[in-house]
Amino acid sequence: MSDATAATGVKGDEIVGDSLLEPDPQMLEATSSKSNMIQWLAVAMLVYFLVCAVGLIGSGFKAATGDEAKEMFAFATNPFAGLVVGTVATALIQSSSTVTSIIVGLVAGGLPVSVAVPMVMGANIGTSITNTIVSLGHVREKKEFARAFSAATVHDFFNLLSVVIFLPLEMAFGFLEKIGGALAGLFVVENASMGNLNFVKAATKPVVGNAKHYALELGDQVGGVLLIVGGVVLIFITIHYVGKLLKQLMVGKAKEIMHAAIGKGPISGIVSGTIVTVFVQSSSTTTSLMVPLAGSGAFGLKQIYPFTLGANIGTCITALLAATAVDGNANAALQIAFIHLTYNVLGVLIIYGIPLLRFMPVRAAEWLGVTAAENKFVALAYILGVFFIIPGICLGVSSIV
Repeated sequence: MSDATAATGVKGDEIVGDSLLEPDPQMLEATSSKSNMIQWLAVAMLVYFLVCAVGLIGSGFKAATGDEAKEMFAFATNPFAGLVVGTVATALIQSSSTVTSIIVGLVAGGLPVSVAVPMVMGANIGTSITNTIVSLGHVREKKEFARAFSAATVHDFFNLLSVVIFLPLEMAFGFLEKIGGALAGLFVVENASMGNLNFVKAATKPVVGNAKHYALELGDQVGGVLLIVGGVVLIFITIHYVGKLLKQLMVGKAKEIMHAAIGKGPISGIVSGTIVTVFVQSSSTTTSLMVPLAGSGAFGLKQIYPFTLGANIGTCITALLAATAVDGNANAALQIAFIHLTYNVLGVLIIYGIPLLRFMPVRAAEWLGVTAAENKFVALAYILGVFFIIPGICLGVSSIV
């Protein structure tokens, strides 16, 4: 038998050898491609439901608290109180886009911009609780949990470092308020509302709207709590299965595509994180999607890190859109929206641009991830302490002083 015959198992029109026992390579390739396509469609569907889950939590909180959500901001009479209120409110709602949109509306209604600036900073801190909670889904595997928790908390440490740098400067010089005012002055918004250009909200409206309709038949508070619980459960389920699917897909060409978007240098990562978050309009969702990738080992912390920085910038689009749709002081609303954007852009430029500061969040997150993997109580204490207990104590002290 010739080499060609041995390779193909065919001699002329005659079938020879063990060719009947071997699968057709072309059929295998077609089946594999079809399987990958189905898996990617499943990932897309799970991402859709993840976004729906974030919407359920936001709708549930609004329904359960009524107008009290806005009242949370009314007593933030000093910068530290504003910072705490922004942090806690966003940690509860799990959406900095929602909180910053509320802040934009409050500023348009008369809330001083100087009071709103620390709230925006706090919203950046509070929004990172979502991906930190998502990382708990990896808690059973020590090494996997260490990677996932580090990837989640690097966002926390970056935002905390930003506040440490910029809040004192803002209190002393008010430079963000001045920059925001100058940028707002360059734009004249007249009869040009873009507030309804939330494509993700339109796409998720059938799911979130129907769930909200049926849940609220039980009453605002009960229905709101059910929506919150349902949203949290849905986040855990979707992230779990997204992680499993991505583990299977992060090989070969699929992995190369993802690395082209995230793993090919910091600029690529920052730009990718910004673009994805602009479309999703939720930095919580964007950063949460990276946690399973880090936990599975598909990407390292230094690759995930720039992507989360881009998410900080991308989330500003919601406030900018909201600022064009408000009633009242539109200039002030646009000013606080530009302050949000300026703060996040400067945070990336300063912290990532200065070598001494660049990897401080990474080193802190790595240490915390390893420590939390060894002692799971550390992870719980960290979440409760950073997002609720310490802010609560600070708020109490600031209200007395």
